[in-house]
Amino acid sequence: MRTARAQADPAIVETARKPFGWAFTTPLYVGSSLNPINSSIIATALVPIATELDVAVGTTAVLVSSLYLASAVAQPTAGKLAEVLGARRVFLAGIVLVLLGGTVGGLGQNLAMLTVARVLIGLGTSAAFPCAMVMIRRRAGQAGLDQPPGGVLGGLAIAGMATAAVGPPLGGLLVGTAGWRWAFLINIPVTTIALLMALRLPKDPPLDRAHSGLRRIAHRIDLIGIIGFATTMTSLVVFLMGLPHLNRAALTVFFATALPTVWWELRRTTPCFDLRGLTSNGALTRTYLRQALTLLGVYAMMYGLTQWMEAAYGLSTVQTGLMLLPMGAVSALLSRPLARRNLVRGPVIASAVSMLLGSIGIMLLDSRSPVFALVLVSLVFGVTTATTTVGNQTALYKAAPADQIGTAAGLFRTFGYLGTITSSVLGAIVFRDGASDHGLHRLGIVLVAAGLAALTLTVLDRDLMRPHPATP
Repeated sequence: MRTARAQADPAIVETARKPFGWAFTTPLYVGSSLNPINSSIIATALVPIATELDVAVGTTAVLVSSLYLASAVAQPTAGKLAEVLGARRVFLAGIVLVLLGGTVGGLGQNLAMLTVARVLIGLGTSAAFPCAMVMIRRRAGQAGLDQPPGGVLGGLAIAGMATAAVGPPLGGLLVGTAGWRWAFLINIPVTTIALLMALRLPKDPPLDRAHSGLRRIAHRIDLIGIIGFATTMTSLVVFLMGLPHLNRAALTVFFATALPTVWWELRRTTPCFDLRGLTSNGALTRTYLRQALTLLGVYAMMYGLTQWMEAAYGLSTVQTGLMLLPMGAVSALLSRPLARRNLVRGPVIASAVSMLLGSIGIMLLDSRSPVFALVLVSLVFGVTTATTTVGNQTALYKAAPADQIGTAAGLFRTFGYLGTITSSVLGAIVFRDGASDHGLHRLGIVLVAAGLAALTLTVLDRDLMRPHPATP
């Protein structure tokens, strides 16, 4: 029966023979690289933007926080939409939003227009990773694979966190040679290519007419739950970004919306965010926490060390970007071979240990340190970037229920963004008197504590000792 059907349908034959060919994986990789690159590429453009627009340098931080905020809210929402409306449809819509955001930012004449552009880019790029996980999971099921497709997940790892390390060098080159507008305009050619490739992805099943009305779709995606989550996350992020000053209004909104949202999600039979499932699935919850802690370390190093190298060490924007290039190279080289083996415990332990060692290295740096020492710290954090992405991404694939992989992948990225946002808050606190050696050492001390927490969380996790955790 299966043989006859395969002979009758060439698509099934191709899927069974080579389920993850380049035509399927390449647009997913390109799309998934847009969010981390846009997250980090702006770092070297903030000072030139402030100079040309005649605003204070501190006010341009809204260009960083707006993308983080949009991404933290949109990632799980996009995952839910992919589960309900179709991953390909949501993936294509996200690419169009990035194209629009790049155009608005490239033509922007004031900080408000640039902020709108960053929000559009954040919303659009948030669709790629959860949609990719939905399509990969579906494709693996069609091909009858019992284990995660490690090579494909490795490609996503390179496209994800590994490419984030390429952002500062790329941003330094673009801003230094062509001007800050290319931090936005670079999205136009990249998204055009991604859109043309994505049109070749397998089409989603047609929407059931009985469930295609706006009211029915709103019910299926749990629109009320999404709005509650968005409001809760927005107020939490605003509160975090305001530290060390206490934003009482944001904190009040957080508690006022968090409790009703939890109550609403617990009473629904098909919630957008399955809180009961999350609390019972300890492996998935610990994966989220590990991701948040390690990304706190990676981004605190990336942004903090960048500021320090320019302000205290005396490097130019282009030189600072090039100093972080080894980090991206190590991440790219390690990610794919590690992912092919479908390992979890080894990589996540390596990520915590390397983060701890790199944080100690930050504590030992000063303005008289040789360039080699800075490159060495960058290389160590490159190991952290690769191993945390590969290990936690594979753990996510194994632990998340198949029918909720989109939402789970979105929450995975949301927790990562909470770590990233906390890293920017941390940088603002330790460098409030200027990017000095003393501030860098304080940053290193905090990161050592975070590395110890990540290592403890990993070593004591019994689920990681199982060689092949079953997917719930």
